[in-house]
Amino acid sequence: MAGPGLEFEYEIADLEDKIASLERTTDRNGEIESAIRSLRLARVTKLKETYSSLDSWQTVQVARHKNRPYTRDYLNLAFDEFVELHGDRTYGDDRAMLSGFAKLDRFKVMVIGHQKGRTYKERAACHFGCAHPEGYRKAMLRMKLAEKYKLPVICFIDTPGAYPGIGAEERGQAQVIAESMFLMSRLKTPIICVVIGEGGSGGALGIGVGDRVAVMQHAYYSVISPEGCAGILWKSHEHAPKAAAALRFTSDHLKRLGIVDDVLEEPLGGAHRDHHQMATRMKTYLSNQLAELDAQPIDELVEARYEKFRRIGVFLEGDEPQ
Repeated sequence: MAGPGLEFEYEIADLEDKIASLERTTDRNGEIESAIRSLRLARVTKLKETYSSLDSWQTVQVARHKNRPYTRDYLNLAFDEFVELHGDRTYGDDRAMLSGFAKLDRFKVMVIGHQKGRTYKERAACHFGCAHPEGYRKAMLRMKLAEKYKLPVICFIDTPGAYPGIGAEERGQAQVIAESMFLMSRLKTPIICVVIGEGGSGGALGIGVGDRVAVMQHAYYSVISPEGCAGILWKSHEHAPKAAAALRFTSDHLKRLGIVDDVLEEPLGGAHRDHHQMATRMKTYLSNQLAELDAQPIDELVEARYEKFRRIGVFLEGDEPQ
């Protein structure tokens, strides 16, 4: 069960409440069992209808769902033997950026990813997934360590953007994001990046340069958040749904525009409804991609990575994908 739903999920939530109420009945008879089956069928039909026609703003709401699996959830469900590494050796340990060694099937890997936290206390400690400069410096240290020991790097992207505070700017937020992107473009080890929720602004790009870039079906990846775009163009966050439609940042748009290589299909009703199934799909995807990348000469891999990002955003006039 996904818990309290989104506004466009009210009918689904009502069906789920009815199912749960009937399932709690102690003296269930044939009539009640038949009613449960009918309600379950209606729920599946409504889920398919709703999630096959989400607009851009609804996609943002799903990407931000409080029950959506985060980086640590995938580490618990899809990976083995995760050993977390802390600190950037310069300022401190940013809890918005997770990093450490892990094992995925036969591959030993370095995992780096944004973490938002579940409870309010955790979210406050993680700055709601908005990393500081020390978070990106920590990520760069882990990337260099992975290169040294020839470990593939897996990056999970889930942030509304890098932390926008004065302290972060004083410690070189823009500079360190640029340095991280530059490092990733030349890193001599395979890199896989997956947008698992929000992929906002430079905060996402800071760990988003890879040989394979994938996005989950109901995630988004954008140069700016819808609220930020609305604030700049229309001077009000009330226009966020309009901005979301204009930005064209959903998985369908990203695939057509060549921004991402793959779209990972989510369980019916979104990843927040079934963490285990989504983790299984994630594990299968990562394992297949690691096997493919591992077979390629590293120099060719780095050159292909560079050319891949050079091609993004280049179109002939009149030929831009719709």
